[in-house]
Amino acid sequence: MGRIGCNVDGILDDTKFSQPIPWVGIYIAAASLACLIGMATDTILGICHRKFWFPCKYFSLNATSLTLIGVAVKLSVDLNTSMPRHHDQLAKLSSSALICTIMANSMPSLGAMETKEMFINLMALAILVLTVIVNICMQLGTGVIYVFWREHILLMFLMLILLLLMISSASTVPTTKQYLEFKYSKKHEMALKECIDQTEGPITQIIKDKLMKYWMMAHTSSPQFVLGRSPTCIASGAFCLLSALILAEAMLRSYLTPWSFRFCKGESDYKWSTILILVIQNAAVGLGTIAPALRWFIAVRFCCPNVRNKSSHEKKEFRVERYWIESFLEMKECPSNLRIRDRHRRKLAHDAKVLSLNLCIRMQMGIVLISKVTRIISIFFVSSILACCHHCKIWKSRFNDTVSSISSGTESQPGSRPDLRRFVLHLEGEEELVEVMLKENHDATNHWIKVGEKRKPKHLIQLLEKSSVSQGFKGVGAFDSDEVPSLHPEEPPNSWSLPLVTLTAIAVALPNITRDSVKQLLDTVHEGLHYVELVENTLDKEGHLIRIRNAAQIVWLGIDLYRKWFGLDLNKLAEKSPEETLQRLADAAKARYEKFKMKNINVCLRARPSTWPLKVLAANSMYRISNTVLLNCKSKNELTSETLFEELTLVIVDILGSCLVNLPHVLSAKCVKSAIEEREDSVRHAGYIFGKTKKIMEMLDNRAFPNLNQGCAITIDDWRLMHKQNSAFSFSPSSPENNTETTSQSSDLSLHQIIVGPS
Repeated sequence: MGRIGCNVDGILDDTKFSQPIPWVGIYIAAASLACLIGMATDTILGICHRKFWFPCKYFSLNATSLTLIGVAVKLSVDLNTSMPRHHDQLAKLSSSALICTIMANSMPSLGAMETKEMFINLMALAILVLTVIVNICMQLGTGVIYVFWREHILLMFLMLILLLLMISSASTVPTTKQYLEFKYSKKHEMALKECIDQTEGPITQIIKDKLMKYWMMAHTSSPQFVLGRSPTCIASGAFCLLSALILAEAMLRSYLTPWSFRFCKGESDYKWSTILILVIQNAAVGLGTIAPALRWFIAVRFCCPNVRNKSSHEKKEFRVERYWIESFLEMKECPSNLRIRDRHRRKLAHDAKVLSLNLCIRMQMGIVLISKVTRIISIFFVSSILACCHHCKIWKSRFNDTVSSISSGTESQPGSRPDLRRFVLHLEGEEELVEVMLKENHDATNHWIKVGEKRKPKHLIQLLEKSSVSQGFKGVGAFDSDEVPSLHPEEPPNSWSLPLVTLTAIAVALPNITRDSVKQLLDTVHEGLHYVELVENTLDKEGHLIRIRNAAQIVWLGIDLYRKWFGLDLNKLAEKSPEETLQRLADAAKARYEKFKMKNINVCLRARPSTWPLKVLAANSMYRISNTVLLNCKSKNELTSETLFEELTLVIVDILGSCLVNLPHVLSAKCVKSAIEEREDSVRHAGYIFGKTKKIMEMLDNRAFPNLNQGCAITIDDWRLMHKQNSAFSFSPSSPENNTETTSQSSDLSLHQIIVGPS
């Protein structure tokens, strides 16, 4: 019997080496399918959101995608596996076309990267593309690729062009980010001043106008959008479409005119897997071409004189703006970091650097001019088609005007819109794009607000109407009494969420409460905690309350899913009287604290309360609040469970309402997020949150809050201190019938004062 790898004669047995290759083909097909799904997802999202510059969210240039690309194009770099049949040769060609498609799709993603990350990814892509080109040339020479050699040469040329376009685009990203960041800071100051000066109208309209201004600034300065509307990215769409047409031409010729080819007989080592690769890669090229082609077509449509009704001499097509070569000019002016002692050699090194940078500048200018010429040539080819479409639209608009004139008397005039033209951020040479960007994105904020309005928190809004808004949310100052003895000399600070979930646990544990009432309360707290968490995450910038917030999350998880407070079944407690239930909760909380103290006495005495273990923080909160409620029960005669549940519900809603007063602060913070790459998504999310909470803000607008200075409604302890300074409140918050009474020391603090405060 022969050794492993050898036959019986001791000679190397290479007959089994090709057996796993069909499984390698499946691996290639799977990687191609992953690229297809990523590109298709970005295309679908771009169409659904009407972002026809197609940002890269799921398929961008990174380590993962580069690995997938390297696997997907393995057929192009396979030098010695025979590919005799026509679908084998087409699979080789489809791999080359797939590279062109991937580069054109992923080009906008360069704008969302840091400079170092961008150039590392570009270097890896360049190595991969050059390797593919060299290997294809070898295969053309050795005969592995023996048909479609013209198509392969054209695709290799397009690969080089697309790679140069990506490098050219990447060199401008740091400069354009810096320039647009500077313009954004100036426009931000202007928008903030206008918001402060805007004192008339409802607060919701003021917030909406602010969101529209910040959206226009964030969107038009988005690095992916800036790169997506650049001439190089638009030209890449044309070249991507051309590569897809080359592949389609080869496919049609091979299947419709098979007699014009002489394919070899035999079978590839990849066997049936080449057909699978061919199908998936053709689908990837077809779907992946949609986004770059639409990007190119829309730019051509805008530039076509017949559509825009502008003469061609007004365009400065053959001018290279300074920002394209700004980074190279700065590198020329900077001294070299080479430590060379000899003056003559330093001079030679500097001259060589200047010479190479001058060459880069000329190449950059040439690439930009080629991109602009590509756009002009595209206009020449499609202008007749666009002219026909334009005339059809004119006839359709005339018909619509005739129809609309009949019913114009019954239609109301649209509301006035803020002038957003001043907030469109653009680069040099993009002046003519201002109107287009303004028109395409004027209603984007309204869209996300309407989406949010459809998902508003109904339970929360319903119960907020019961809160003591006109008396400054009295329940906020009464949930924790100073008469309760402390477990520790120093009390931990309160967050919004921990008292909220603790009060909810007490309310759930009360006896004789209907399931519907408990369910309604839990649904309200579930909706409210989402916004409470948003407020706390935004305003607690230094993370002082992070452990207390984490404790609240653990408590709420047990209440929401299991109706338990750290293993204590709240449903079983509901079988006792209200006083017994409260005492049981207080004792359980104290026992948990004492157990921790006995085991960790040194830690407990020395550590700051805000750094206590999460369960101890929750136990301390339960101990104080349950004892506060118990004191209130003892001070009243015959306090029923239903009455106590109603009072607890009002306190919970008061805490929610006072917390949501900070929502304008949250929206302002989201609008001015520092990272330029994340700013657009942040403002979009702010518009969505505003739509969901618009009704709540209308309820809180123009209400009186006790003596509270601007910007002091940040934490729940601020509210408690404010209530202590104004008057001594009882536990029970005012019922809706008694909400007409206000304190004599109160002063008005509307949401308008909050929204125009420092961002």
